[in-house]
Order: sequence, then structure tokens, then C-alpha cells
Amino acid sequence: MGFFDKFKKKSKQEESEDELLTQQTEEAEQAEQADPADGELSGDNDEIAGEQPQDAEKLPAEADEEALTSPIEPEEAPEASGDAEEPEVHPENTGKKPGLFEKLKNGLRKTKEGFMSKVELLMNSFTKIDEDFFDELEETLILSDIGAETSMDICDQLRAAVKRTGATDPSDVKQLLRDIIAEILTGDNELRLDTKPSVVMVIGVNGAGKTTTIGKLAANLKAQGKKVLVAAADTFRAAAIDQLNVWTDRAGVDIIKHSEGSDPAAVVFDALTAAKARGVDVVLCDTAGRLHNKKNLMEELKKIARVIDREVPDACVETLLVLDATTGQNAVNQAKLFSESAEITGIVLTKLDGTAKGGIIIPIKNELGIPVKLVGVGEKIDDLQSFVPADYVQALFE
Repeated sequence: MGFFDKFKKKSKQEESEDELLTQQTEEAEQAEQADPADGELSGDNDEIAGEQPQDAEKLPAEADEEALTSPIEPEEAPEASGDAEEPEVHPENTGKKPGLFEKLKNGLRKTKEGFMSKVELLMNSFTKIDEDFFDELEETLILSDIGAETSMDICDQLRAAVKRTGATDPSDVKQLLRDIIAEILTGDNELRLDTKPSVVMVIGVNGAGKTTTIGKLAANLKAQGKKVLVAAADTFRAAAIDQLNVWTDRAGVDIIKHSEGSDPAAVVFDALTAAKARGVDVVLCDTAGRLHNKKNLMEELKKIARVIDREVPDACVETLLVLDATTGQNAVNQAKLFSESAEITGIVLTKLDGTAKGGIIIPIKNELGIPVKLVGVGEKIDDLQSFVPADYVQALFE
């Protein structure tokens, strides 16, 4: 019996003419307590305690009655209280950041919705694996920015795999496709920074994200315990040095810079000299944005490479081409043209989180043999991460 019912019964028993005044008083108290009683049934115990301190002695009895009708046993109440406090120690509330895989998965969300949704639709629309299926798959891959050449290569490999395994179920074919893409992307995906100093030269067209990539990479390497020095060798673009200076301040690393219009090779020379004197682990060299048809700028790039080779002949040197993922097949064309003038060792694919064209990673590696080493999955300083083929494929296919 609830608190309200008990009180009502009591008031009926005490009705008499000679106790009318007392009855009226109790009815007034009943009217005051009616709302709190309803609140108790809805679980607002804190509100009752605050509004009716004079009835504090009755609350334990009321709590016992409520416990009898509650699906939770009395002894389980402390556990329920503990569960309610759990959000206070949740990673999101303690400042813990998402893991690298989660960032990659979120960054590839648009690519998955575009590329993989088409593949899933194709798989579900065929009951048998025949030439019509492969023709449709090839077209789907081409439309997903995989490119004609790479799409044909993938379908040829998939035909052979289906014949070899006897796969007939679409889910099995999907797994074979996943394995083929993973195999294409695997190989030389890690930065080689084994010497002291090691040198990373960053090249690419303006707007691809070279300067921000250097800032993020500097912060990444510093977090690994490496001593980093940045050479501001983009002396042509207005405010490029100031922009890089902002990023090095964020990352907490040193910068070597000259005035605007200075010889970029001279900046790199000074940076390498300082690196050897200071015991620096990695020198990051920013360079001017250039196109393949700008002969003077391409020659300047070769001059910087000669300075590096002369000053630190035994150093590990990475030449990273920064490409904007949002440009799709255009990025592949840029990689082809730059590779004709520079010995590119790896690709940095930026703005992966803002496009559905993340599949261009596949033709870059398949057609040019240049591995993707870093990917940008956001705008924050810690949103540049190493490219792991297995994670990329898992994020796309799962």
C-alpha cells in the first residue's frame, strides 16, 4: 500500500465531529503531501526530502514500500548507483582521445559510403559470379576513382582468385577483393628515419597541405621522443615562413629560416649544419609549391637534393609528395609528373576525412609503385598518422 493510500485510510478512521479541527488540519497536510507522494513514485526522492523536512521520519518506510514494488532488489541499489557514476570515468570525459584506427575509420567514412556502398549493392544483386559480374565490378571501381588501369588489374586478379578457390558466394568474393587490395597497398609504408640526422623533404603543389603536414609531423616525431628541426625552405610564397613558424611553435620544435626570397638551398644547408651541431634526430624541409612545368622550381628542388647528399651523405632521406585526397584522379596525375623530376619515396595523402575519393590510394601504389606513408584525417595537430594498409582495408570493408 502506498503512502497516499495509508494516509487516506487513517484520515477516514479519525473522522468525528468533536475532532473536526484536527481532521481539517490533517486534510490540509494531506493536500500538501499529495504532489510529493506522486513525485516519490516517479523516483524524485531528493525533491521530497527538500520540500517536506517535517516528514523525514516517514521517508524510510516509504522507501521500503517502493522497494517492494521495484524490479530492482534492495541489495542491488549500490550497484545501480555505481553504474550511474560510470560516465565520470568514461574516456570521453577524461580527455582520452580516439585511437588511431577510430580516427582512420571516421576519416574514411565518406569513402566507405561512396565506394563500398556501390560494391555491396553489386555483390547483393548477383547470384552467381560470371563475366557480367566482373564487368559491373570494373565499372564500379572506375567510378569510385580507382582508375581504369588499376580497376582492370584488380578484376584480373579477382578472376584468377575466384577460379583458384572456386568461390561462388558474394561474401567470399568480397573477402578475396579485400585481400587483393591489401596486398596492393602493402610494402614500404613506414618512414625510414634510422640515421642521426635523418632528412624528410616535403614537396607538392600549393594548397595540398605541405606546411600543415610538416607541423603535424614535427609534433608526431617529438611525441616519439625525437629531436626535430624544421628548415623553412619555401622562400617564394608570401607568408609561408610565418605560417610554418606558427606550426613549429605549436609543435614545440626549432626552426631555421631566412628572409623571404632567400636561396632555399642555403636554408637547408644552414639547417643541416645546425642539426649536426645540436644532435638533431630529424630535419624536416619545407619547399616551395611547384608544378611539373615550372622548370626553375624543379631545378631548385634538385639543388636542395644535392645539398642534402653532400652534407649528410649517409643519412636516410625521405622525399614525401603531399597530395590532396579531394582531387581524386588529379592527385594520381600529380604523382606521375612529380616522380619524373624527383625521387619520391612516399606519399602523404591529406584531407582524407573530407572526401569520398580516398580510394585513390590504391592506384597511386599500383601504378606508380610509390607507397602511401602518412594520411591526414583531420585538422588538429595530432590528426596525421602513419598509413597501415591492414587498418585502411578493415575500415573500408567492415
